[in-house]
Amino acid sequence: MSPKERSLVMALFVVPGRQPMSNEQFLKKFGAVDGRALGLDLLRDAVNRRDPVDVELALVVCFRFGFTNDHLQPLLTLAFADWHQRHEDVASALGELRSPASIDALAHLARWVPAYLEYDDARALAVKAIWALVGIGGDTARGALTSLADSPSSIVAENAAAQLRK
Repeated sequence: MSPKERSLVMALFVVPGRQPMSNEQFLKKFGAVDGRALGLDLLRDAVNRRDPVDVELALVVCFRFGFTNDHLQPLLTLAFADWHQRHEDVASALGELRSPASIDALAHLARWVPAYLEYDDARALAVKAIWALVGIGGDTARGALTSLADSPSSIVAENAAAQLRK
């Protein structure tokens, strides 16, 4: 993304004392007509360049305009990548898509503690991944939850077991 494009994405953020830019204004200034397609293009580009800042900004656009099944592949790539810090957003996005193709990635996110999240005793990434698995449903997702219920992490195990009981 160019510095101008980054500034436009930043204008979507809610900041006290300032109204965020509307979707229509954003698309017009960006020179785009389809926010979902734009988010996908930005996400693919950021993943291809392994740019963690642009991944974050592309995800802002994606959450603002929505995800399609075309977003699945770059999100799956990001789930296993250790060069960015937006894994919780990735888990949430995969949860929105509810694709059975993301079960392995979500199980990975529930087990893995990236170095930048070692401080998080609440294991928010794991909890988001577990909730996403619940949203997918089906036997394969249930199998992943059953495996997570045996996790050495009490938080992961308890959250997975609680979801299995529901």
